[in-house]
This record gives sequence, C-alpha cells and structure tokens, in this order.
Amino acid sequence: MLRDSGTIIDSTDAVVKNWQRIGREIGVDPDVILATSHGRRSIDVLEIYQPELANWEYIRRVEGQIPLEFGQDAVEIPGARSLLDELEAHSVPWCIVTSGTRPLVTGWLDIMKLAHPKNIVTAEDVENGKPDPAGYEQGKKKLQLQHQSPSFVVFEDAPAGIRAGKAAGCIVVALNTSHSLDQLREAGPDVIVRDMRSVEFKTWEKAKGEVQLLISNALI
Repeated sequence: MLRDSGTIIDSTDAVVKNWQRIGREIGVDPDVILATSHGRRSIDVLEIYQPELANWEYIRRVEGQIPLEFGQDAVEIPGARSLLDELEAHSVPWCIVTSGTRPLVTGWLDIMKLAHPKNIVTAEDVENGKPDPAGYEQGKKKLQLQHQSPSFVVFEDAPAGIRAGKAAGCIVVALNTSHSLDQLREAGPDVIVRDMRSVEFKTWEKAKGEVQLLISNALI
C-alpha cells in the first residue's frame, strides 16, 4: 500500500504560507507559484522561479521548519489515523511516497502524532518528481511484496500523483480533498472518494502479500 502524505494530513494552509514567504523573498507573486506547486517537489518549482535556491540543503532546511512554524494550520484527513492504526496493528506493509523532503514528512508525522511507516520515499530519493513514476516504483521495491499486481494501491490527492501512480502500474484511489472532481477525473484514477473514511481495512494475508480493503461511497 502506497500513500502520498497529502492523503494523511491536509497541510495546504501551512504550505501556502511557506510559498508566500518564499515568493516575497525572491520577488515572485506567491499566487503564481501556488498555481503550479501543489503535488510537486519544491526543487522542481524553484528551478523555474529561482534556480540558485534549487538545492537540497536550502529546501530541506526550509521544509523542515514548516511543521514547527505552521503546525497549527495542519489537520488530519478524516479517516486516515484509524486506517493507519489498523495497518500498523496487523503489520501490513505500507509506504509514504511524497513530493516533500524527509524533514517535512517526518516533522508532520511527529507533530500530528501519527504512525511512521517503515518505508518512506521522499523528494530527495528520486531524480524526477511526480508525475514521473519513479517515486512509486521505489516504493513498490521497498515493500517487497511477493504478489506484485494488483497488490499496490496508491492513495493520492493531486493530479500529478495520480498520473505517477498509474504510470507505475498501481491501482489509484484519489481523494477529493484538495482538487476538484473534474481535475481528479481528468488525471485518470481508478476510484475517487471524498476522504479516507471511505476506505476500510478488512484482511491481510501475509503469506500471499494481499490486503483486502473495502471502498465505500465512491464519487466515481
């Protein structure tokens, strides 16, 4: 099971504040940056607007401060905590595949007191960010499931991530938490739900590497 961190925590307001601050510092309209930044790595966004800042030392430092400075602006995606607790209780392999850096994702999990997966693929781990499938390909390898298909289920909230998951050969469940239904539908997910309350853990067959999930109240 593969997840983007945006399906666990809605940190939109915090990320907006971070990009607004960076936009003011580099003299670029924050609204212009925000129009293209969601679901993409900061390094890819800065390559466009301020290439000299497009380095991991700067980005890790800045993103690591986001949960500390704007932690009060983040909220859990409804249903995410209970599902993660079920996965952990049954030792189901899962992985976060995110466009954020490791300091950012671990910072959010710490602040929100959510389960940490044993496997994480972050922005620094891939040469190309979403919609390139490299992140999800790495995530699949980390999970080491015997049954390769269709055991990999991706949960995504952004069109770029949906396309990445599909390109990696995964079943993609899109969450209608940050983008419109039309935007999600155009990206081509297998299912769209409102949030993680529509996803229920049923069983885990470790020997087969198969988990059964019940998806209810699908929007498409």
